Amino acid sequence: MSRTELLPISPVDGTQIGVFPAATPGEVREAVERGRATSLAWGNTPLRERLRLLARLRAIIVEELDAVVARVTAATGKPDLEALAGDVYTTLDFIAHYEQSAENYLASEPRPSHRLAPHASFRVDYEPLGVVGIIAPWNYPLQLAMVPLVTALVAGNTVVLKPSEVVPSVGALIQELCARTGFPAGVVEVVQGGPEVGEALVDARPDKIFFTGSVATGKKIAARAAEQLTPLELELGGKDPMLVFADAPFDRAVNGAVYGAFVNAGQVCVSVERAYVEAPIYERFVAAVTEAARRLRVGSGRAADLGPLIRPAQADLVEAHLDDALAKGARLTTPRERVGNGFRPLVLRDVSHAMRVMTEETFGPVLPLMPFRSEPEAIELANGTRYGLNASVWTRDRARAERVVRALVAGNCAVNNVLLNIANPHLPFGGERESGWGRYHGPEGLRAFSRVKAVMLDESTATSEMSWFPYRATSYEVVKSLIVAVFGEAPALAKAGAIASQWLGAARSLWRREGSAR
Repeated sequence: MSRTELLPISPVDGTQIGVFPAATPGEVREAVERGRATSLAWGNTPLRERLRLLARLRAIIVEELDAVVARVTAATGKPDLEALAGDVYTTLDFIAHYEQSAENYLASEPRPSHRLAPHASFRVDYEPLGVVGIIAPWNYPLQLAMVPLVTALVAGNTVVLKPSEVVPSVGALIQELCARTGFPAGVVEVVQGGPEVGEALVDARPDKIFFTGSVATGKKIAARAAEQLTPLELELGGKDPMLVFADAPFDRAVNGAVYGAFVNAGQVCVSVERAYVEAPIYERFVAAVTEAARRLRVGSGRAADLGPLIRPAQADLVEAHLDDALAKGARLTTPRERVGNGFRPLVLRDVSHAMRVMTEETFGPVLPLMPFRSEPEAIELANGTRYGLNASVWTRDRARAERVVRALVAGNCAVNNVLLNIANPHLPFGGERESGWGRYHGPEGLRAFSRVKAVMLDESTATSEMSWFPYRATSYEVVKSLIVAVFGEAPALAKAGAIASQWLGAARSLWRREGSAR
């Protein structure tokens, strides 16, 4: 039986980029087994040593900066600056952040003592899970593979990475970078292939699955992982709203809308996919956004703003959303012009929630604009979706901004900015509703790749506790008095006295100390 091969095509000129053999299910299992065999040693490697290796990885990427960017742009067609800033810079930023913060994030955390164990100390430990399986997407193929990979490694896990089959050359690049770094054998494994390889990775029962991609695929992975109760983190799609109030900083909001909608040709899970504009400035805003969008340059390299769509089928979805919107009364204010595997920026007005472009993730260079007349209406429109990933609010009124942010159902919100909130490595990132489960980035993200273990250390010399066997006739009354003292409405001083009295009485009557009579 012949081995399946991946034959990726350049989204810029249609030429074949290379040939990449796909892993068999057996090879995926072996990769997980190798990761498991070395996971204990890697997890026991001092954190500073793990961070030293990651610093080496960072240095190699910087040394090879132009070559790394060239590999990413060859696979995706995105402009050089987008590969440099979106894929490479963010990856380096997260590595540097963990170098500075990981010791604090993963340090044992003391917790308060408890009245039932007055001689005990309590803490929370963060330990490695074991093997983490990462299934990465194609839109930011370096960043969205490397950031979870690095996070898992910092936490002491080994990793089996399945890059997107659309951009296997970037998966090969990651494998090369990790090999040059000198990670021990089995710490980072890369398995190439399509959906069947992703299924095999889930079936191989790693200790956690981290998936970034579509809602449809996320649901399939969740169902498969549930069969064996494999912990799962899902970073899925979005239909992110931008709410522009009449008092917004107008020119900044216009430029934010254009960048938020068209960066990476709209292939961003936190793209501005819906813009709601307060009625008094709606016409002016539509005109300004249209003019700014028309000025954007489509192409590749360093003289372009928008690249092509990376995945060929995505262009067909964009066409379908446009056809549906136009058939239902929407109007384009920019030319509908397809350029190779991409489009010139597309601005739509007169849209409604009856259109797919306002309810389904488009993931392309389309910006639909819709007016609203009040703050409650804006919130209702923004929340009228099955997604809940990111949102932005534009206003000079701080009180309104805070009020609206609290009302939005989203894992992440920005005021008077777009997308850059996601780049801050100190902040957790993740979605609500069908935008996913869990969080990564920040301390929450690093701990999400850890086993959270609660530890109690009791240094009492007593041979028994108040609630232990054998139960005595007085035990019920002692516990009852404690409950009344602690949870009743007595003054604080009386409570403290009652508690002390009960503990002294309990200690005398119920505890047997070493050397005491039985």
